[in-house]
Amino acid sequence: MSASGAQEGPQPPNPRRFARYPADIRIDAQVFRPTGTVSLWGRSSEIGEDGIGGTLTAEVEPGEVVSMEITLPTTKRSMKFRALVRYRIGLRHGFEFLALSREQRNALRRLCEDLSTEE
Repeated sequence: MSASGAQEGPQPPNPRRFARYPADIRIDAQVFRPTGTVSLWGRSSEIGEDGIGGTLTAEVEPGEVVSMEITLPTTKRSMKFRALVRYRIGLRHGFEFLALSREQRNALRRLCEDLSTEE
């Protein structure tokens, strides 16, 4: 360890609560800002029971909350989610779902179970 107390060398990966699975799903998102609502769209690259990662048409900053609408392949109908932006690298974002309903949680669990058998 250096004098500053920081560890040197590679750090262990940050473990996730739930696995992520590759998924190409359209994302329609709205960000509510003091200057007005911004509507964006994009495509997911991965999904898990507690979040989704994907590329949007504009940047959303970590800490912002978005309202997103996605159609899960297992439900064939649109579902609305609230999500917290956890990270941004260019136009690629990671979102953590907030306050999931039982229906949303079950739909995400079924999708992830289906995706896990495809690997």
